[in-house]
Amino acid sequence: MIVRQFLEWARTAPEDARAKAVAALARAYVRPELGAAERAEIDEALPGLVADPSSLVQFQLASALCRHPLVPADVVLQLARLPGPAGALVLEHSAVLNVRELIAMCAGGDAGKQAAVARRQGLSAPVAALLAEMADVGAVLELVRNRTADVPGFALGQIVSRFGGVPELREALLSRPDLPAAAHQALIRVVAGALSALVEERQWLSPAETARLTREACDQATVTQASPPQFTQTRALVQGLQARGELTSALVLRSLLSGQMRLFLEAVSLLSGISVDHVAALAADRSGEAFRVLYDRLGLPAGAFIAFRTALRVVQSETYLDERDAEPGLRLRILDDVLAAYELAGESARGNRIVGMLHRWQGEARERSERQTLAA
Repeated sequence: MIVRQFLEWARTAPEDARAKAVAALARAYVRPELGAAERAEIDEALPGLVADPSSLVQFQLASALCRHPLVPADVVLQLARLPGPAGALVLEHSAVLNVRELIAMCAGGDAGKQAAVARRQGLSAPVAALLAEMADVGAVLELVRNRTADVPGFALGQIVSRFGGVPELREALLSRPDLPAAAHQALIRVVAGALSALVEERQWLSPAETARLTREACDQATVTQASPPQFTQTRALVQGLQARGELTSALVLRSLLSGQMRLFLEAVSLLSGISVDHVAALAADRSGEAFRVLYDRLGLPAGAFIAFRTALRVVQSETYLDERDAEPGLRLRILDDVLAAYELAGESARGNRIVGMLHRWQGEARERSERQTLAA
């Protein structure tokens, strides 16, 4: 009787008054102590309340009912289809909606509804994959930031291919610990390509110098990406690099000079076709003879052997163990020892291009060390 009287009154009541009354009625509906007869009466009235043309009334009703698990499914669907904030509230919070219904809502193409679904706690993989494939950048950004969503690895890769050039989305992707190695590398290439294009457009450097800097920046980012303990996909990373022709001797050497033994061993294993354990055993030979055989088999530059051999000796030394947990990047100590070995052998940057590259990397490592000292 009270509900019927309310509906009769609501036909002519002002919008503000209707909104307050609907909010009170909806709050009463979600209380567990509400009697069965009263609940049934409100259930019957709900479709009419949802149909109220006032967006304020719709929002008040959605706010009160969006988290209640016992609202009839047809009413929830009716609320979810509402435009604007009212529908978004229900799409983001209602546990009544199933996967099929969420997919249908997303497929409609409404950006606001897609973003609301992307924010759902515990969003399932099928819905996340659909959003990754067809949602606009705003909804995809919500999805990437939603750490409770089950976003499959292939879907993250698809997001990179669609929106890798969007800085805000790129930053959100890079902060995800579950970002696949291939997607991470794709982001690195996107950033490097953008920087390279800018440098070429402004004619700041020659094309050859731009290409070199771009390549070294990609290598630096790759080695940093592979830093433990966060990264556990080293083999997949190395396989992707090899497939794209990016597993170069310079990258392998940089990984070793950065103290990244896992990346180094996986790279050498893949290039040589020898198991990682076998490569580790050969690299651990103190005489260097076993590693020399492996080195020659790989066909690495003759002028770089001193760098590899010296770096291995430093990384494997007991006094170096304390540096394993340092911030990722080239290790100044290793580079100093490597360049000292070249100097002892009578080789200079003029006679050996590897030495010139090592001097550049030494400068990079020194700048990084100075920044860390100032930050401390």
